[in-house]
Amino acid sequence: MTVTETAPADARPIPVAKGRPVVGNVLELAKDPAGFFAQAYRDNGPVFRIRLFNKTHTVIAGAEAADFMGSREGRECLRSKEFWQGFLDEYGGSRTILGEDGDSHKELRDIMRRGYSRDAIKGRGNELVEITDRVLERDWTAGRSVPVVHALQYMVTDQLGTILTGSAPLEYVPDIRTMTLYVLNVLVTRQRPKILLKHPKYRKARARVFELGDAMVASLRASAGSKPEAERNLVEDLMDVHLNREGVLPANDLTLALTGPYVAGLDTVANTTAAFIYCVLKHPEVLARVQEEADALFAGGAITDDDLRKIPSIRYALMETMRLYPIAVALNRTATRDFEFAGYTIKKGEMVYIGTTVPHFMEEYFPDPARFDIERYAKPRSEHLRPGAYSPYGRGPHTCLGKSFADVQMALSMARLFHRLDLELDPPGYTLVTKTAPTPGPSMNFKVKVRGYRH
Repeated sequence: MTVTETAPADARPIPVAKGRPVVGNVLELAKDPAGFFAQAYRDNGPVFRIRLFNKTHTVIAGAEAADFMGSREGRECLRSKEFWQGFLDEYGGSRTILGEDGDSHKELRDIMRRGYSRDAIKGRGNELVEITDRVLERDWTAGRSVPVVHALQYMVTDQLGTILTGSAPLEYVPDIRTMTLYVLNVLVTRQRPKILLKHPKYRKARARVFELGDAMVASLRASAGSKPEAERNLVEDLMDVHLNREGVLPANDLTLALTGPYVAGLDTVANTTAAFIYCVLKHPEVLARVQEEADALFAGGAITDDDLRKIPSIRYALMETMRLYPIAVALNRTATRDFEFAGYTIKKGEMVYIGTTVPHFMEEYFPDPARFDIERYAKPRSEHLRPGAYSPYGRGPHTCLGKSFADVQMALSMARLFHRLDLELDPPGYTLVTKTAPTPGPSMNFKVKVRGYRH
């Protein structure tokens, strides 16, 4: 991909995606952002503009864009700071891992890497199973119609809280959910007006999240230094940096960092696993394979880290779910300088959408892309390994830091859920309705019926 620091004199005009009068592409993005970006790519190629009311934004998309994000040029030409600045201003922070680039981002990423890594869950699979069982017995009782996303948000908070922070503040789940909804809609995706930040419901939720952060700070201060480094969890690592590396993680950034695992995982993991449950129940042949693998996994009692290799169908079904229902449909960045991409010039200061998941819906990469086919990921097909084809966790320097942790968490949780429960869609012929705000995923109205316990 050719990148230049200055625009050529004969720069071509960038094509504009088809849209409606006045609103432009707002309705299509609100209904099906992944489908919209894929269709706009087919119509216009890897560079096009979209209109959101009276504003126009540039999009680079496809496998070309996914590969570009991981290149040196991509790192130098694009940054994330502006996209997250409103969030930082609202919460009084100076920097966050989401909004930093270059050496500053690397420093924060290195601090959090161990706490979010696969090693953080290594040897704790049976603990994760115990948490999952506790949640299932509390929220997924026989005969009940369960609102799936809502129930999974509580499960995810219980799991992440216990493993990453040492506690599971379930009483704060509604507040975290409300705060996340408002912040993403108003300050990040900018789909809603700023006046909503004055709403009492949001103000109360915001205060409660800070209350949670203050409680975590007090507890961590009291126990600081009591564990060897190898035994510390994510938030203990963060507190150690705050106390011992002056200026790296100041007090005004501490609450955001400590509550980050809840905010990061609540929607993303809950939405993905909810979509997984729908896809598995909608495809009886996949359900039979998932149940067979799950039953075999838990037949021997305690599980080991290596046992996750024994559930390929579950892992492939999760991968296919993330292909069809990606959380990060497009990334948002700002151009740091004029550069050329695919023959078009992107101007310095432009906000750019990067449609990294467009290949998920293209026949060239995933034949019959609308079909749920878990064999895509098995050898010799391995369709996801084609360059730029598969981007469920984003691309580039900001690729999800917790992706390896999430892979284990989701696979083990879903194996346990389908081992324990006999589920059906409610109603039985239900077709999934999705939402797009604040993040794409199944509607909050999606339900399943617990017919009983299998084990």
